[in-house]
Amino acid sequence: MSEQEQSYTLFCMGNPLLDIQVTKGEELLKKYNLNANDAILAEEKHLPIYDEIVKEHSVVYVAGGAAQNAARGAAYVLPPNSVVYTGCVGNDGLAQQLKAANKREGLAEAYLVKEGEQTGACAVVITGHHRSLVTTLRAAEKFDKAHLSTPEVARLIDGAKFFYVEGYFLTHGVESVLEVSKKASDNGKVFALNLSAPFIPQFFKVQLEQVFPHCDFVIANESEAAAWASAAGLPNKEDIPAIAKSIATLPKSNASRPRTVIITQGPDSTIVVTAADPDKPKIFPVNRLEDGQIVDTNGAGDAFAGGFLGALVSGRSVEEAVLAGHQLGAMCVQLVGPQYLWPKVAVL
Repeated sequence: MSEQEQSYTLFCMGNPLLDIQVTKGEELLKKYNLNANDAILAEEKHLPIYDEIVKEHSVVYVAGGAAQNAARGAAYVLPPNSVVYTGCVGNDGLAQQLKAANKREGLAEAYLVKEGEQTGACAVVITGHHRSLVTTLRAAEKFDKAHLSTPEVARLIDGAKFFYVEGYFLTHGVESVLEVSKKASDNGKVFALNLSAPFIPQFFKVQLEQVFPHCDFVIANESEAAAWASAAGLPNKEDIPAIAKSIATLPKSNASRPRTVIITQGPDSTIVVTAADPDKPKIFPVNRLEDGQIVDTNGAGDAFAGGFLGALVSGRSVEEAVLAGHQLGAMCVQLVGPQYLWPKVAVL
């Protein structure tokens, strides 16, 4: 089968970024007024950080972008030619590094390439087990909905059965997300969304509420869940099962498949609530790693999503998918950046 005819079961969409990682970044946190464990879009005051860390620190370049990390994770656990990813990049060296990382994991990409634009980057400031992400989207936010209608990408969307989008994409591409999610829902296919960062529910609640009706799965961590609780006016920002229930029971365009909400809590138990039984949350303990085993938490949530999606695509149950997510997340935190062990380790 030629590349032009190849179809993929899982179609992912997000902001392709190259992560620029720096360790022992306490002074950088102070200088740029960053929280130790956070994810933000760079403001004017943050822009010098990209040159500074490269010039004054020892950095590691790692393929990033939340949905791209998860897509590589899903590709890691699935057979070849299972996952394809789209997003917007420049025609530059950063994009070439992303393509090389995708190829190793077996992830196909259908990038929109914008001539004259720089590929997006993320400064990852690591302090202990925390990571502060500062993103400049550059080309990533120039994604054009028309790319979805090109013959190559339209064919990939028609051929896929599962779809995954990061919440970060809603900062600029809600029309694209709505097109993909509605098409998935109308055709009885599976659409999953990750909230991605607390600022998404905080500042993009309207966009989330547009997409939620088409979501079969919503993935978040405890900070993102708390941010949603605040934005939605829920009484208790720490009652994770109640927050999950509030999202699971929102109106749904394809009522034949009850929505499932998965909320991870780092080393603490993952909570799963389905609209079919919203008052009976399922709790999945995490096998805690020793402090000395944890190298870097950057990308752990994306790795969880990748393992979870890979298991779902392969026909596993939600329960089995959560366990696969835990396994890939644990693998990721023992490596530098959002990466996976090589040679490959069987997860499913």
